[in-house]
Order: sequence, then structure tokens, then C-alpha cells
Amino acid sequence: MSTTVMLIDDHELIRQGLARAFEREDEMRVVGQAGSVHEGLSVFRDVDPDVVVTDLQLPDGQGLEVVRSVREQSDTVGLVVLTMHAGDDQIFAAMEAGASAFVGKDSKASEVVSAARHAAVAPRTFLCAGLSAAMMRRATTPAAPRLSGREEEVLVLLADGLGTGDIARRLYLSESTAKTHITHIYQKLGAANRAQALVTAMRMGMLDHQA
Repeated sequence: MSTTVMLIDDHELIRQGLARAFEREDEMRVVGQAGSVHEGLSVFRDVDPDVVVTDLQLPDGQGLEVVRSVREQSDTVGLVVLTMHAGDDQIFAAMEAGASAFVGKDSKASEVVSAARHAAVAPRTFLCAGLSAAMMRRATTPAAPRLSGREEEVLVLLADGLGTGDIARRLYLSESTAKTHITHIYQKLGAANRAQALVTAMRMGMLDHQA
């Protein structure tokens, strides 16, 4: 009995290339294709495939929306996420959404087929070549230190280039109080000066909202 596969990708050339790769396998059969989240979910209901292979970035949303929706409906459908953006955040997001496998678009077509084969027989496990390394990086990345509300305000003004006196005036503080807040920020960030503090804060995502 063949495994039925559905492909979701907004690039027709990629869909057709994958379709040919699957059709070379005797036990695989492509039964549906789509180019968006909305179309993908509609086609999924019509063809009821064993495995869905979806791109992460789609014109009307993310493939993870497909993964979550299908997973809510079924524990037995295999779900493979295919993406150009194979960073740690994308890997963990796919795993948490309920995907069965995560494959980079720079992989060989045979690897996508292998991932789909795995997804068909073990839909609730997660296959990803970079998972172990991503988990190690997450485990060794230090958590951002907790700053007080006032310290967060001072940090933002430091990032804006203000000096101690300007920060004190902007926040209606004495200069000594402003200096104390800056010292506490440096200590919490393990920094010796403003430049080190700002680099550390940016690396930890503490100034992302300023971009």
C-alpha cells in the first residue's frame, strides 16, 4: 500500500521537483499540491494524505499554521517542514507545533523523501539533523539578566547615546542615582563599560524593541 503525500510550497518548480522525487519511489504517491496556507488546508481536507510536506514561509502565513491545524485534527498524519531558514528558533517552533520532521531546502531531494517516510511511520517523533546541536546551544546560552524597570529605562537611554547627566535629567534623577543604576546594569551584564554593556544587551535580545 502506497504512502500518500501532499506538497505545499508557493514555488511551483520546487513542488514539481519534489513531486518527481516522490514519484520515483514505488511506495510514495503525491495526491495533492498547494501554494498557500489557505489552499493547503483546503486541499488537505479533500485528499486526506498520509504525509504533508510544507514550506515554512508561504504567501499568506507560515507552514506552521498548517502543521498546528493538521495536528489538532490528527495524531497520525506525518508533517514535514521544509525551509530555507533552518535556525534554532525555527527548529524549536516546528517541533513545538507538532511537526514530524524538519528539513532545510539545501538538502537533497532524497533527504526530503526519507523525512516523509519517517513521518509516515512515526508522526509524533521529531526528526531534524540539527536538533542536537540546537539543544546544546539553547542549554548553554545564558539567560538575560533581570533588570528593574528603571534600569531598563536607563539601558535604553544608554543605547541612545545619552551621558549620565542627560539620563539623570531625562528621568528626573540625581546624577548619583543615575550612576548607581548604570553601575548595577554593568554588573548584571558582566560589562566593564557602556560599549560592552550594549553589545551584551543586544546579543541577549534586551534591546530588540529598539530596532
